[in-house]
Formats: sequence, C-alpha cells, structure tokens
Amino acid sequence: MSGPITYPEALSRTVTVDRSRLVAYADASGDQNPIHQDEEFARSVGLDDVIAHGMWTMGAALDVVTAYVGGDPGRILSCATRFTGMVVVPEGATVEVQVEGAVKKSDEAAGTQTLEISATCGGEKVLGRCQAVVRA
Repeated sequence: MSGPITYPEALSRTVTVDRSRLVAYADASGDQNPIHQDEEFARSVGLDDVIAHGMWTMGAALDVVTAYVGGDPGRILSCATRFTGMVVVPEGATVEVQVEGAVKKSDEAAGTQTLEISATCGGEKVLGRCQAVVRA
C-alpha cells in the first residue's frame, strides 16, 4: 500500500429507479411483495402507486458510500437508517433519489469516519437518521 487513503468531505449522487429496476430487485432479493410491482394492489392498501423496496433505497444510499470509499464495500463497517418516506414509482416514469452525505466524525486512532447520509425523493426525505461508519 502507498499510504493512507483520504476521502472528500462530502458526497452526492442522484440514483434513478423505474419499474424494471424494481422487478429486477424483487427477483434478486426474493421480495415479491405486490406493493412493489402491482399498482392496483398498491392502491388497494392505501398507497398512491407502486413504491420502491425500502432495502433498495437503503442499498442505493450505500452504493454512494461504496463509491466514496473507492469502490470497496468491505470498507463499510456499519450502517443504520430509519425509513421515513416512500419512493413512489409510477408506470413509465424514472424517479430520482438524491443521496448526499458528509463526514460528521473522523477517528484517526480507529481509522474510521462516520458519514451522515440523507436521501430524498421529490423533495421529501425517504431515509432518516442514516449513518455509515467506514474504514479510512
């Protein structure tokens, strides 16, 4: 190795999702809940439309963190979040989720950074109290 890795103080990315991505995620994860694929069912349970899987949304946020640590997901030591809103995905639409983060704490002795992450869709927060601890 050539020395310690340093990271920028902030990170930001827009992640997109559409119905085909929801189907692919459902197939990969095994989560075939119809609220993620069937708008009639989603509406019958009180939702506005089909919604993205909460774990897809969290994964999208962690993908940004993975990019931040040089593409190595093994550098993510822990993560936590609360699901505070829904990513509604209408038929034929591509929806944008904005993920932003900043270093809130650096622990040089431990070689870690704590990142605070926000994720919004249409101006509404979809993840709350979202943090990740990464190995520097």
